[in-house]
Amino acid sequence: MRWALVKVSLAVTAMVVVAFAVPLGLVIREMARDRAFAGAEREAAAVAPALSITTDRDQLERVVASAGSGAAMAVHIPAGAGSEALELGQGRASDEDIAAVRELGRASTSTVSGGSALLQPVALSSGEIAVVEVFVPESEVTNGVGTAWAVLAAVGVALILGSVAVADRLGVRMVRPAQRLVEGAYELGEGKLGARVREEGPTELRLAAVAFNSMADQVVQLLANERELAADLSHRLRTPLTVLRLNAASLGDGPAAEQTRAAVEQLEREVDTIIRTARDAKPQTAAAGPGAGCDAAEVVRERMAFWSALAEDEGRKWRVAGADRPVRIPVARADLAAALDALLGNVFRHTPEGTAFAVDVHNGEDAVIVLVSDAGPGIPDPEAAMARGRGSGSDGSTGLGLDIVRRLAEATGGDVRIGSSVLGGTEVRVWIQLDGRERAPRRRGHRGSVRRRRVPGRLAGSFNRSRSLP
Repeated sequence: MRWALVKVSLAVTAMVVVAFAVPLGLVIREMARDRAFAGAEREAAAVAPALSITTDRDQLERVVASAGSGAAMAVHIPAGAGSEALELGQGRASDEDIAAVRELGRASTSTVSGGSALLQPVALSSGEIAVVEVFVPESEVTNGVGTAWAVLAAVGVALILGSVAVADRLGVRMVRPAQRLVEGAYELGEGKLGARVREEGPTELRLAAVAFNSMADQVVQLLANERELAADLSHRLRTPLTVLRLNAASLGDGPAAEQTRAAVEQLEREVDTIIRTARDAKPQTAAAGPGAGCDAAEVVRERMAFWSALAEDEGRKWRVAGADRPVRIPVARADLAAALDALLGNVFRHTPEGTAFAVDVHNGEDAVIVLVSDAGPGIPDPEAAMARGRGSGSDGSTGLGLDIVRRLAEATGGDVRIGSSVLGGTEVRVWIQLDGRERAPRRRGHRGSVRRRRVPGRLAGSFNRSRSLP
């Protein structure tokens, strides 16, 4: 593109220069010719008054000498009554040309050796026609023409070079953004997801750069969503794996039991590997549309029925409150079940056997609060626990469980807070917004910082009355 612009500019400028310079050069040559012959006419006119008065040779020679160069002027006087023909100076024109001027009675020019001759007729007192011949050398006709043409040529070349330089700069301005766009596409194709293109250059290329950067951001987001989905799905396998591990521990001794326990441990390690290798990129979680959602009370009862068997095996006391009547929330059933499994799985995984726990559901006018509390040792650093992917540092912890819960709450405009429960351990409060009017901002970086919300009076009362185990 760059050289194409240069060639087009060169061709157009050259045609413009030729179109203007050639006629201008011809005009300059004609002006120089007219200037030379105008001087010859003035010299001839200076002799005419003397010819109309006298034809004396001596007097005419003095007039010719005073009018111009003697070698450049000649006077042709025809023979008249009682007088002979008179020739003054060195004539160069032919007799035919002189006779034609006498016959026509007007000035004329003829080509002679070394230049041109101006033939000017002058009427004598005797009625005859004398001819004054003024020689105009070729050097006077072309005087200054060569210099003028050289100046025109220099100006034309300068214009052509200038137009080529401007076209080259414009080509660079257009080509460089296109080259950066190509390089960015190659880098993105090679897997360099951070490749972006500067939005500069002509409008079309700027728009192309904007579209490319938007596409690259979308590709990164899609990849992050895929990886996060893999991590979330893998994390959901932790619940049945926990049950399998506990059941395998009760199989007793023997080769089959050992193989089963080894297989469960290997499967846990593989799941942990999948979760940890997933990128730490936050996907966009879409809120449930109108009419979508589930009954939170029903999901809580269902998941507690699942975990109750394990709780009885470990001698844990548990309680469910607020799940005796329907509680509709704008969250998919599978997502809420996964969040509850993540919270309850953390209770079983990070508290000693025999530790009591409780799940409370509080239904308000604009929000639903789900509380999962336990009587364990608690969480010393809640913000670190909320940071995705950091985990608790213990074996089998990936740090994605609370992140699943947080994303579920933020999808509705709610949030998650970690605090101390009345049971003496940890309390995880999941605020699920019902109308979505106060959406929590999407957080990047430190995700442990959450927004404080004022609990409505009626909801706060029921919240405080149901925070102790029976």
